[in-house]
Formats: sequence, C-alpha cells, structure tokens
Amino acid sequence: MRIVQLANLYSPVSGGLRTAVDALGRGYLAAGHDRVLVVPGRSYTRRQTEAGPVVTVPGPSIAPGYRFVLDPRPVLRVLDRLGPDVVEVSDKATLAVAARWARRRGVRSVLFSHERLDAILAPRLPRLPERLPVERALQQATDCWNRRLASAFDAIVVTSAFAAAEFVRVGAPALHRVPLGVDLGTFRPPPHAAAGRVAGEVRLINLGRLSAEKRPELALEAAIELRRRGMDVKLDMVGEGPLGPALRRAAGREGLRAEFHGHVRSRADVARLLGRADVALATCPVESFGLAVLEALACGTPVVAADRGAAGELLVRGAGVAAPATGTGFADGVAEVLGWPEGWRRAGARRRAELYPWSATVAGMLRVHTGGD
Repeated sequence: MRIVQLANLYSPVSGGLRTAVDALGRGYLAAGHDRVLVVPGRSYTRRQTEAGPVVTVPGPSIAPGYRFVLDPRPVLRVLDRLGPDVVEVSDKATLAVAARWARRRGVRSVLFSHERLDAILAPRLPRLPERLPVERALQQATDCWNRRLASAFDAIVVTSAFAAAEFVRVGAPALHRVPLGVDLGTFRPPPHAAAGRVAGEVRLINLGRLSAEKRPELALEAAIELRRRGMDVKLDMVGEGPLGPALRRAAGREGLRAEFHGHVRSRADVARLLGRADVALATCPVESFGLAVLEALACGTPVVAADRGAAGELLVRGAGVAAPATGTGFADGVAEVLGWPEGWRRAGARRRAELYPWSATVAGMLRVHTGGD
C-alpha cells in the first residue's frame, strides 16, 4: 500500500505535528508499506529519508520556521505522479482539497486532526462586551467547516476525547480515535536523576511553544507562587516563540531561577531535561493530545496539566494531576504531586507512558487506512 502524507506547518521546530507524522511514516515503512511525505518548502525538492521520500512544494513562510501551502494545485499534481492508495492529510485548511482529488480517483482519504478549531480560534476573539454572540458565531462557523470536512474525507482520526468533541457535535459518520505514542527508548528514566541536584531544590520544566494559546506564563506564575510558599524552585523553559522575550524579562524582574533553553533540536537532550525534573508542567488549556506529557511521563517525571483540553486525559493518580489553568492552580498541583513518594510517582509516570507505544498508533492508523476500523 502506498500512503502519501500531506502536512502544512511541518518544520524542524513544529513539535508535535512533525513528531507524529515522522513516527507514523517510520511505522508504515517498517510494516512493509510505501510512504511519501509532501510538505511546503522554498521550492520543489525530493530527498530520501529513513522513512521514505520527502517532497517539498512551494509554500511561503508565515512565521519563523513555518511554511504553508496557499495554492494546493502543485500538491495535487504531485499526487497525480505518486498514485497513492491512501492520502493522509494533516491539515484542515488548504490541503483538505486532496479529499476531493482522492474521491474522484477512488483513493481513500483520511484526515488526521491535530488540533480542535474552536479551541484554537476562541482565544483570538476580540474581548468585547458582546463576546458571547461572537463565540456562538465562531462555533457555527467551525461546525460548518467540520461538516464539510466530515463529508469530504472517508475517515477522520482524532487523538483524544477532547479532540473528538467538535466532530461528535456535527455527527461525523466515520470518526476514529487513535491516541499518539511516545518513543520509549529515547524517553526513559535517567539512571541518576538526582545527579548534580542541590539539596531541597524543586526542578520544574515546561516544554512547548512560547505562544499565547500555550499559556507558558502559567509556568512562571506557578514557580513564583511556589517560591512564595518557601520552595527553592528552578524552572526550565524548553521551546521558542513570540512570547519568549517578554517571558525572559518577566523572569528577570521577579528574580526567578529560570533557564530558557529555546528550541532543543536533539530529542535525547530533551529527554535529559525532562528526566532530571521533579514535575513537568503542561500549561496549554486547548491541547488536542499532549505529546510532551507522554514524553515527560516516559522519563519518569509526573505531570501537572491544565484541567481543560486533552492533556489531563493522559494522567492518573501516581502519574500526575489536572489543575485549574492558573498560576495558583498549577502550584497546588505541584505541591500535591511532590507529596507522593518520589519512587512511587516516578514509577507510576513511566508505567502510564508504557501504555502508549508508537507501534499501537501505527497499527490503529493502518486499520483506518485499510477501512478495517
């Protein structure tokens, strides 16, 4: 079976989307299928990777490190040449026209939904007194678009109950839930988690893009609140984004012991940072899954996640807690987790992650691609 994956906003800094697309691609290849990835770039290129060919088509830069296909016609021409059996689309915008291309040719089309539209767009609404009617208009608009997607694609894949809700609301007929996975080899508990630690120090880590919808400021607010309560807190911020400069200034003003690592390219280096933390913070209240949560758990690091969005669905007692999306809420969550015996919470975190190998995700996707699920 030839599976062609299409993705917008795929880049070295695109975090979860790139991780998922690449892991699936490697899994398809290992299962004996032919996989090709088509993404935006500066121009037409084709290169061979360990997971099969990667083709780029022209797509303008819309933010540092991110490109977007505005004109999908070059993508459709590439599909004509590739002759896929299945088209897997990781985009709800311009690349969704591939579903129509596929239907005309008797090719199966699958939409992989990486985000929930209403949750992503709602924080960008103007803060007006009449906000409620605007929110209703947004829901109506996203419902209309999701109905179109549901009728265009042969199947839609979501990764969580939270992500499924927008399609359940419109009665999507072929909706499948396939959780993502984690690389349990790269992300694993370090042999000496306490090495180089200062006695009594509490190490927190926040992993994610420093952008408004991710709410990274909550990590700083939680660290400040915990320090006010008498804890010796060290905060690692892993990721880059438009809020980076302001967050660095805020940490400096507060005299907070915070280290901003920017984008860390090496997954092994990310794993080391996660493994030496006492608690990881997942501050985004609109997360559609929570890959960073799984990566922390795999490293034996329990997580405090926002009690909205999907990240909390990954947690059970012993692996972490869901907390109100406020600085105080996260501080309370950290205090609760630190009250558990360290060995118990670290073992519980790892056990939880082991329920989510990438092999299960690949198997689930292949069932969808063959119409067997």
